[in-house]
Amino acid sequence: MKREVDYFENPGTDNTPRCLEIISRLAQDGLKDFIVASTTGETGVQAAEVLKGAEVNLVVVGHSVGLRGPNQDSFLPENLRKITALGGRVYKGTILTSALAAFYGDTHPNRIIANTLRRLGQGMKVVCEIVMEVCDAGLVPEDREVVAVAGTGRGADTVALIRSVSSRRFLDLVVLEILAKPRGWKP
Repeated sequence: MKREVDYFENPGTDNTPRCLEIISRLAQDGLKDFIVASTTGETGVQAAEVLKGAEVNLVVVGHSVGLRGPNQDSFLPENLRKITALGGRVYKGTILTSALAAFYGDTHPNRIIANTLRRLGQGMKVVCEIVMEVCDAGLVPEDREVVAVAGTGRGADTVALIRSVSSRRFLDLVVLEILAKPRGWKP
């Protein structure tokens, strides 16, 4: 099997258009489940627009309400409306690898896992997390080949094909293919 991989010189939003092209092609190739990380919903809207009309399951994953402070929601209401109007769904939940970090600090196993995954890039950490989160929520079945999209800070710079599992089966998570990622990233 051969597949083209995009390596970006720098992380960040400049790579979003290429990541959107990749997911559009994957939808045309018949992949059905797309999971996109989006803090404010902006990248989620862009993905929903690209996938509009395709018969896919798009789940946009935002941060949990309260992450930045009591009752604070980073996901903009207008982006939620746009995504759902375009046929996507939005999930806002706790980031799996950082749920206990505030209490236990950087030595908790969750933080060790997060920091290990970051060696491959911030987006690679996030694509693994969001796949498990949406499986936990029942928005994507387990044991599916899913497209996961994330970024470093804002926008999209990472695209991966992942075999979906819930967080209860974390050790069964498999990154099947990396289709795009930044070459370097300094945590």
